Amino acid sequence: MLLPKKTKFRKRFRGGIKGRAWRGGELSFGEYGLKALAKGDVSSRQIEAARKVIRGYTERGGKLWIRIFPDKPVSKKPAEIRMGGGKSAVDHYAAEVKIGRIIFEISGVPAHLSLEALRLAAAKLPLATKIVKR
Repeated sequence: MLLPKKTKFRKRFRGGIKGRAWRGGELSFGEYGLKALAKGDVSSRQIEAARKVIRGYTERGGKLWIRIFPDKPVSKKPAEIRMGGGKSAVDHYAAEVKIGRIIFEISGVPAHLSLEALRLAAAKLPLATKIVKR
């Protein structure tokens, strides 16, 4: 799974995702890509699940680029715990994805395999996405 080697601060405010992606919205490397149509957090586990599906479906052929990185620490308190007692420990890391951001790119694989692999990967993500081509 992806996670940062080190961070300046261990925990972070929740914040909010506003606006559209003003960079990372064009295909830079591959022929086909998966573009976000909604905003939200994508956890490192979801990225890894989508990556595995793409690699498995394309039989490890071609080249895959992951264009997002989970660098936002997400804290989570256990279930049925009373309020207070401070902020809990980091549970996992997530990537903040804005509308229009390219998440995955793929090339070197026939078109029908690329499209189907990206469609299967989109099912693993919590956002609405669309497949774009160069």
